Amino acid sequence: MRLFLSFVGLLFAVAAAFADAKKPNLVVMMTDDQRFDFLSCAGHPFLKTPNIDRIAKEGAHFKNAFVTNALCAPSRATLMTGLYSHGNGVLDNMGTKLREDVPWMPDLLRANGYEVGFVGKSHVPGHFRQKTWDYYFGFTGQGQYAKPVIAETGPDGKIGPDKAYDGWIDDVTTDHAINWMKKDRGDKPFCLFLFFKTPHRQWVPPARHKETYKDAVVKKPALWDDPGQGKPRAFLQAANMFGQYPDVHNYDEMIRDYCRCLTAVDDNVGKVLAALDAMKVADDTMVMYTSDNGFFLGEWQRFDKRFMHDVSIRVPMLVRHPKSVKAGQTPTGMVLNVDIAPTLLNFAGVPYPNTMHGRSMTELIAEPKATDNVKPWRDSWYYEYHEFPDASHNVNKHRGVRTEQYKFIHYYDPPFKFAQEFELYDLKADPEERTNLANRPKFKPVVDEMKAKLEKLRAEVGAK
Repeated sequence: MRLFLSFVGLLFAVAAAFADAKKPNLVVMMTDDQRFDFLSCAGHPFLKTPNIDRIAKEGAHFKNAFVTNALCAPSRATLMTGLYSHGNGVLDNMGTKLREDVPWMPDLLRANGYEVGFVGKSHVPGHFRQKTWDYYFGFTGQGQYAKPVIAETGPDGKIGPDKAYDGWIDDVTTDHAINWMKKDRGDKPFCLFLFFKTPHRQWVPPARHKETYKDAVVKKPALWDDPGQGKPRAFLQAANMFGQYPDVHNYDEMIRDYCRCLTAVDDNVGKVLAALDAMKVADDTMVMYTSDNGFFLGEWQRFDKRFMHDVSIRVPMLVRHPKSVKAGQTPTGMVLNVDIAPTLLNFAGVPYPNTMHGRSMTELIAEPKATDNVKPWRDSWYYEYHEFPDASHNVNKHRGVRTEQYKFIHYYDPPFKFAQEFELYDLKADPEERTNLANRPKFKPVVDEMKAKLEKLRAEVGAK
């Protein structure tokens, strides 16, 4: 059941009003493990991302964008289906498979006249190779930064064998993506999914950026020395502390490499935008830039993602379409990765299935009309994490609800020796989530309210 139900007639009206008579091209670029605040347009002190910033400057920069399960494979499956993990079947990175009976947004686009290409990282079982694509150039698993091994669609339309390519992985994938974009397809619109490996561990920038930011001053986050007092054992016992793995011993150099990798992504975003300009289709193309999840980068001396804390779940979300999106917008409504599929379909003029859990973000960036009968945007949303036990980070299963003021987390299926545990944060008074209020008698009414809200949201999205 969708989180926000709309009348079928309204879906058709919004889709028809937002799409041009000529369907726009769609380009979706997604990074891996990029936090919302690691962009120069988000105020980073030394990272420079001028090409990504261009998307924000010429379009909309959503200030509160989140993922509903902060993990690679689940996030990608959610983007393509508009469904929560429990709805699409990809719960974790351990092999749970995409359900065959769920809507597949790329197929809906193809059925409505689009040529659709996938390039880069999928991470889900099958690597999206069981799906129908007009072009495919993808790798298995995490891929490798140097001399990547990739499979490509051949002249017969079938995906060929994996083979090695010289170069840095995201340079290779971007060049192939651009070559496909440039092919002659007449008046037929295209949709490109370009999913980068960067900046996933271990961070290996291309040679051209080996020395970039070498003199940058790296400051540890304000929460570096915070002991996490009052946080549940489910959080404190996770294996995600700096120093536990060889590539996370030198904090300063790790941050520099993380930024170097993102600068290389920005180079490739620039190549995509330049190609659209050269093709004279930039005004007719919707460009979206986002990430599959956020990342701890020293908060409580931790790294990785998975947990429901904002640094883990909050991502960049930029949308540019000169013909319909007013430049320089900064919407503050809470948008989710379940909203991406409905949004792309909306841009394409295709009504999205009411079985999708998301809602089109165009409602926040389109000029409203007096005749529009659109429901108020969401004021709360549901989060879920399923991967336990796993072989690495030992993060307990949990679910939660986030509103504009509060966040409530429930560790509901803990190891045998632990009881169920909870976290509650007042995000307005404590945006860094330092002080857990869940066990304070004064906040019991808030806990009760959030528990009720959590159960209501679970029922709305069909979570068991």
